[in-house]
Amino acid sequence: MVSLHIKLIFNGYVVFYCAAIILPNICICSLFSMPSSDQFSKDPGTFPVATNGESFPWRELRLPNVVIPLHYDLFVHPNLTSLDFVASEKIEVLVRDATQFIILHSKDLEIMNVTLHSEEDLRYRKPGKKLNVLNYPAHQQIALLVPEKLLADLKYYVAIDFQAKLADGFEGFYKSTYRTLGGETRTIAVTDFEPTEARMAFPCFDEPLFKANFSIKIRRESRHIALSNMPKVSIYASPDKWSQTHYALEASLKLLDFYENYFDINYPLPKLDLVAIPDFGSGAMENWGLITYRETSLLFDPKTSSASDKLWVTTVIAHELAHQWFGNLVTMEWWNDIWLNEGFANYMELISINATYPELQFDDYFMEVCFEVIKKDSLNSSRPISNQAKTPTQIQEMFDTISYNKGACTLNMLKDFLSEEKFQKGIIHYLKKFSYRNAKNDDLWNSLSNSCFEGDFTSGGFCYSDSKKISSALTFQGVNVEIKEMTATWTLQKGIPLVVVEQEGRLLRLRQERFLSGVFQEDPEWRALQERYLWHIPLTYSTSSSNVIHRHILKSKTDTLELPEKTSWVKFNVNSNGYYIVHYEGHGWDQLITQLNQNHTLLRPKDRIGLIHDAFQLVSAGRLTLDKALDLTRYLQHEKNIPALLKGLRHLELFYHMMNRRNISDVTENLKHYLLQYFKPVIDMQSWSDEGSFWDRLLRSALLKLACDLNHAPCIRKATELFSQWVESSGKLSIPTDVLKIVYTVGAQTTAGWNYLLEQYERSMSGAEKNKILYALSTSKHQEKLMKLIELAMEGKIIKTQNLAVLLQAIARNPKGQQLAWNFVRENWTQLLKKFDLGSFAIRYIISDTTSHFSSKDELQEVKLFFESLKAQGSHLDIFQIVLETISKNIKWLEKNLPTLRTWLLLRT
Repeated sequence: MVSLHIKLIFNGYVVFYCAAIILPNICICSLFSMPSSDQFSKDPGTFPVATNGESFPWRELRLPNVVIPLHYDLFVHPNLTSLDFVASEKIEVLVRDATQFIILHSKDLEIMNVTLHSEEDLRYRKPGKKLNVLNYPAHQQIALLVPEKLLADLKYYVAIDFQAKLADGFEGFYKSTYRTLGGETRTIAVTDFEPTEARMAFPCFDEPLFKANFSIKIRRESRHIALSNMPKVSIYASPDKWSQTHYALEASLKLLDFYENYFDINYPLPKLDLVAIPDFGSGAMENWGLITYRETSLLFDPKTSSASDKLWVTTVIAHELAHQWFGNLVTMEWWNDIWLNEGFANYMELISINATYPELQFDDYFMEVCFEVIKKDSLNSSRPISNQAKTPTQIQEMFDTISYNKGACTLNMLKDFLSEEKFQKGIIHYLKKFSYRNAKNDDLWNSLSNSCFEGDFTSGGFCYSDSKKISSALTFQGVNVEIKEMTATWTLQKGIPLVVVEQEGRLLRLRQERFLSGVFQEDPEWRALQERYLWHIPLTYSTSSSNVIHRHILKSKTDTLELPEKTSWVKFNVNSNGYYIVHYEGHGWDQLITQLNQNHTLLRPKDRIGLIHDAFQLVSAGRLTLDKALDLTRYLQHEKNIPALLKGLRHLELFYHMMNRRNISDVTENLKHYLLQYFKPVIDMQSWSDEGSFWDRLLRSALLKLACDLNHAPCIRKATELFSQWVESSGKLSIPTDVLKIVYTVGAQTTAGWNYLLEQYERSMSGAEKNKILYALSTSKHQEKLMKLIELAMEGKIIKTQNLAVLLQAIARNPKGQQLAWNFVRENWTQLLKKFDLGSFAIRYIISDTTSHFSSKDELQEVKLFFESLKAQGSHLDIFQIVLETISKNIKWLEKNLPTLRTWLLLRT
């Protein structure tokens, strides 16, 4: 994307394999005087006549200056056989003075449709207003008549569909031919716009004054190549799925441009192709210049892909493009430091998507990235970020949530500690120093240490010492911090710290421990598991008295802080940027719960999310009672922040599914009633649509799915109605994408609906839709149907074998399928290893997803015996111990908390 210039900065033709296509990026025309736009209302009789006989509202050759173009999104499809092109564009404009029309240039173009959207229309996905078009060829102008006046100082979006023949001459968008050595005549398409011919390619404000930015997309045949003066990025997919590549192309261009600017290093290759592979084991692979993707990680079908699907595609593309620098340009020395690739790529998802797609509010989603890895890192079976790996299986096992998520969360904490600017400087230094080379942990820390100078020090702030001293010491509030020593506590030892806070007046007594989920202080092994663990923790905190963020580095087991003034509560880990859990002893939790109930907005939204997370984590470690954590969620009836609301909802939903799987019927029913009663107001507010912001849409999907899972009559009734209409339309009815999975799931509960969905699964060309259908099929209460799905996935024709792991996960979550999935894995282990490597993602997910929800001693014993038999056969994975610890934790959780949960619900239902 480039800005318009007064002079033409390129000449437009390039030869391709079979065709050449060059598209415009500037509009230029002659200079004329510029009268105001109110002349039509003053004296309409003096105005020219349009081709349809109506008065044309503008009489000057120069365009009025009341509407200014800011950005063009241009899409063109040239046909080199019929020698014409069809195209569409969306022009973002700024209205400087109120007006009833928009005048722009167009020459020899057939305008088919024009629609106007306000910013409000786009925000709420309204259809916009269709505009009447007047054509005045003498001035090569068209007038777009708006039904209501455009208001000054507002932005609008004009969408135009048009078509035309490729021109015969040498101007505008025209055809040209050449002969090959073999005598074959080939056609190319070329542009030349100087000075006033851009209007022959697309309607535009074709004058030098109206500079604007452009995004250009070209549709072409697979045997053709398109070139422009912008970098070329290509998306490849099977022909029938080409229409699903548009979003990936848009996202790739935006993200690539961002990374080049952020890293201050241009993408080092002349081209980049992104390819959707029908059969692919992982999500994607960052081959330099030729990134391969599973289809569902790259393709986006507007008819069947939901908001969460768009987030996933965006995230994967951002991740793989980051690898072009972290991983390809600079590569780790050995697999023990694979986190330098994967952790950084995950971290850059946060930075890049926040910058390029702020409407996704990715920093809220990123919190879940950290919460997810804490589940594993709080087990004794976890491992350090940087860990020894020798065998192929061990190397495969390094590709896990520790490398990806903990690596990213540690980097985010370090960025928050240093400041974003200094962290970015260090990253740029690291990439430039080690370009086309290998690097290790220490190289990164040294680069970060040399990212600023003594002159950067500010009172009360921090900065690394002068790089001329070749030191990695950090000056922070008058204290020297050795960066390598600090970061080693996060990368070279496993686990996550627990910061215990006790407030006594203005004194804060701090201590740090190793947080262990499923191991209680009274357990005999607890003390031994605490030995030799110490972190250098960059603490942040705020208080009820001030919104100021205070900072302190906790380098010892205990410490004491003095507050400047008396305060009723203190909240540590501001915005959850730190990778640690906080426990408030004494009355600390009571004071925070009181504040949430009185006025929760005095705590930052991310701090409220962090409190919910930490509270339930502390329950699993026996440090906080379950009723206290549940009491904390009572304030959610007043919560307007969707990520916070969803966080509390997920914990309660988790308890429901746990009780349902264990067939603890009284608690299951009481939880069901509580959830429907407590969340009824917000459930009833949801529409069966795709309207609203990204997080509005996620909330809708989550709440309606919960409501239907709980057999809420209105939800079941609406989903059944939509499913019936969809079946009657032979699958052609367009159902809102955010509720599509819910509708399919309800429909799958009848034999006829299940069979129809399986037929549609085979016919569908959308991976996003296939995923939704497969999930719906997996919720059947008939085991023979569930077994049929597994057999089809093992066969690999109708259900691709790459989807077996996610299928088994879904079936295992189904109370009617959990034992079926587990039995299948035990009985077909040898066959599974013929399809997947021992250390592969698929095998690890299959083992974990079919067992980790178990919560009885009998189930634990079954799993132990199976793992022991595998070890005897020479098969061993770290996931074995993780699973056993997880099941043991589930057992202890139920023993300790089931009576409390039962009593708490009885008091509230």
